[in-house]
Amino acid sequence: MGLFFSIVAFFIVALIGYLGYFSPMIFGVVIPYLALAIFLLGIVVRIIKWAKSPVPFRITTTAGQQKTMPWIRRNRFDNPSNAWETIVRMLLEILFFRSLFRNTKASIKDGKKLVYGSEKWLWLFAILFHWSFLIIVLRHFRFFSQPTPNFVSLLQSIDGFFQVGVPIIYITNVAIVVALTYLFLRRVINQKIKYISLSSDYFPLLLIFGIAITGILMRYFFKVDLVQIKELAVGILSFNPVIPEALHPLFSLHLFLVSVLLIYFPMSKLVHMPGIFFSPTRNLANDNREKRHINPWNNEFKMHYHTYEEYEDEFREVMKNVNLPLEKEEK
Repeated sequence: MGLFFSIVAFFIVALIGYLGYFSPMIFGVVIPYLALAIFLLGIVVRIIKWAKSPVPFRITTTAGQQKTMPWIRRNRFDNPSNAWETIVRMLLEILFFRSLFRNTKASIKDGKKLVYGSEKWLWLFAILFHWSFLIIVLRHFRFFSQPTPNFVSLLQSIDGFFQVGVPIIYITNVAIVVALTYLFLRRVINQKIKYISLSSDYFPLLLIFGIAITGILMRYFFKVDLVQIKELAVGILSFNPVIPEALHPLFSLHLFLVSVLLIYFPMSKLVHMPGIFFSPTRNLANDNREKRHINPWNNEFKMHYHTYEEYEDEFREVMKNVNLPLEKEEK
């Protein structure tokens, strides 16, 4: 049912975007500004909320030996004990999805055996999608600045290294479509994943897929006025919008899908992109044995600490009866 609603919602959004070429002012200026405002405001609100959320105790997710005795070999980056190890762990997680690389699958074999196996395909296509998406976004900076930044020219030359066809076919254009196809089919075909998938899982995939396909169509199959598009983009970014006389229907669709994605982003699961930086399971060192973690709620609620001395006074007779050592003898 979630898939059906997502497909219907996507086609409604696509139809509205395609018909947007009738109104260049609304679909070329007003809606992009509205989308940018909602996106930025939504991200700021979410970040403030995360930053203000107290962490009552360290809940670091670990996957290796903690720092203990000197002769016990520890895993520095799976179980960091200081700030720089935590930073390295975060970088490995953000750039290379290290925890997803460890992902395993479980299945029943011969009707009774539970078998665990490696599941690297999800990691491969996930990292392929995210890196392709990032590079494509950075490449689009050529539309927002004059002259084109040097890093954009470098990315374009690397991305089009194989120089297949004219115009050059970028590697990321192919990679993102392949990755999105896998991620979508995985949710549709795999019954276990399909069972837990919601509209909020399908809809963003369809949105991004639509954005990628319309971008590819404009680059390789349909002629659009790139000068007009750049004037519009530069004008929007400089708050001096140039209202186009007309919008190409395909560009109107592409721009509207991007706007919808920006609006949808802060209130969806996609917001995990900045959220990982505020995740206490990732951004905290596992140093509970070395440092006491102060609960930030303590001051707010005027919490009373139950010290060991008070604990010992409370249970003194019980401890004496079972011959437990006492730090403080009775006077």
